[in-house]
Amino acid sequence: MKVFQKICSILSGIILLFLAVVAAIMVVPHLMGYQTMAVLSGSMEPEIPVGSVVYVKETNPQELEIGDIITYQLSGDTVVTHRIVEIDDSKQEIITKGDANNANDASPVVFSSVVGRADFHLPYIGYISIYAKTPIGIGVICGILVLILLLTFLPEILMPEEEKTANKKKRNKK
Repeated sequence: MKVFQKICSILSGIILLFLAVVAAIMVVPHLMGYQTMAVLSGSMEPEIPVGSVVYVKETNPQELEIGDIITYQLSGDTVVTHRIVEIDDSKQEIITKGDANNANDASPVVFSSVVGRADFHLPYIGYISIYAKTPIGIGVICGILVLILLLTFLPEILMPEEEKTANKKKRNKK
């Protein structure tokens, strides 16, 4: 039974460590002034693959340079992350292009639509934020929480009565 307890303890520790790392990846950059954006399309591949999380920091459009990757507001809640290919300071417009696209984007980006510069990205982490908002994702999250609870309490529930009594006596002696 003690082997079962150790296995459950190790498994729950691994799951909790994984969840803590994912939480840190998503939260710590926010504390440093970054916004996180999940990549939904392949327009920036291979540089930024679908499912990546892009970390965007607010940047004055005057400081941007050709070759920078920026995120900008397209319409409503839609944001796009593409590379700068041309800057027109007099019109305060930026011409962008997805790395995987054959042509520049149809409409120039006005300076006021720039969310910020994409400083770095992490592949695959975006899938977590994309799917966590779906019914299946919510079910998986609930399943992970139930699994952690089971791994924590199941060994004690399945422990024979005489072992429970021996453990109580040990605790009372301390």
